[in-house]
Amino acid sequence: MSLRRTPLYDRHVELGARIVEFAGFEMPVQYSGLKEEHERVRSAVGLFDVSHMGEIRVRGPKALEAVEWLCSNHNAPLEVGQAQYNVMCNEAGGVVDDLVVYRMGEEDFILCVNAANRDKDFAWVVKHGSRDGAEITDEGDDWAQIAVQGPKAQATLAKLTDVDLASIATYRFARGTVAGVADCIVARTGYTGEDGFEVFAPAQAAVMVWDALLDAGEEFGVLPIGLGARDTLRLEVRYCLYGHELDDETSPLQAGLGWITKLEHDFLGADAVRARKGKATHRLAGLVIEGKRIAREGMSIVHEGEVVGHVTSGTRSPSLGIGIALAYVRSDLARIGTELTIDVRGREATARVVKGPFYTRQEA
Repeated sequence: MSLRRTPLYDRHVELGARIVEFAGFEMPVQYSGLKEEHERVRSAVGLFDVSHMGEIRVRGPKALEAVEWLCSNHNAPLEVGQAQYNVMCNEAGGVVDDLVVYRMGEEDFILCVNAANRDKDFAWVVKHGSRDGAEITDEGDDWAQIAVQGPKAQATLAKLTDVDLASIATYRFARGTVAGVADCIVARTGYTGEDGFEVFAPAQAAVMVWDALLDAGEEFGVLPIGLGARDTLRLEVRYCLYGHELDDETSPLQAGLGWITKLEHDFLGADAVRARKGKATHRLAGLVIEGKRIAREGMSIVHEGEVVGHVTSGTRSPSLGIGIALAYVRSDLARIGTELTIDVRGREATARVVKGPFYTRQEA
């Protein structure tokens, strides 16, 4: 099967990006280098092409009912102009996908889903969300999505838009013109742990918006950012990635997503999630690794000679200069401060369970 390309593919090639296969797309993994790109987002501003993400539109008088049934976070209080992080669960209480729900109107929602799950998610939403009064359409190819992230994100984007960016709170959005392109969605969302925005623009206008953002951010040292730094940025703030920390077998409670899993709310899979509460043999834990060894996905976690878990994501933190990892660890060993061993290609690395994100954004 041939790989897909976003509307910005040619720009990535022109900018010297190293292109890799990701979620069925040809995507840039890095441009100038992972460390430099990562640090630029933390210190100034970076530009990400996330147009490979999927957008599913749910409209009609029964749209809210459909979205509430599909998603774990109670959507009824969601206001027009507000976004909300969610998971969709299956009947066994596992995670179909994590996603962001945008309420575009009283009877109009966009579900932004992971690139790897675009087709699966659309089929799932149609199967379980269809009802009289809820029209479901796949708009994934209609939108380009560009993330502008970092302390200088607002200053960069402000040059190009009529939207009052300062008035947009976190997980809120507005409609407006960006770089002369009308009908864009400007959302104060992102997956880096930094302040920033995600701009949804009509796909045919993607290049115009991308080029304008690179020009606008030049005075702040803007860089295009690849998938490599996108992954280290999200890992430093302990954000889950589907296919690593989340999958069809894992309960959102195991993954530490109880804060978006409202069990008093009757959603698809809620009964199974309730039944599994407190019974998981393994829970997601954050680990800091001593020394210079780096934990990678799939490596075994050992305690007193017994394998008690596995690493789901790991790296050397560019911001902190230490080894960090997320791992599913036997529940009784996932307590803060527990010392564990990671089998790093036959060599032992000592790790300690820590609380919360590894990195916290530096406020201006």
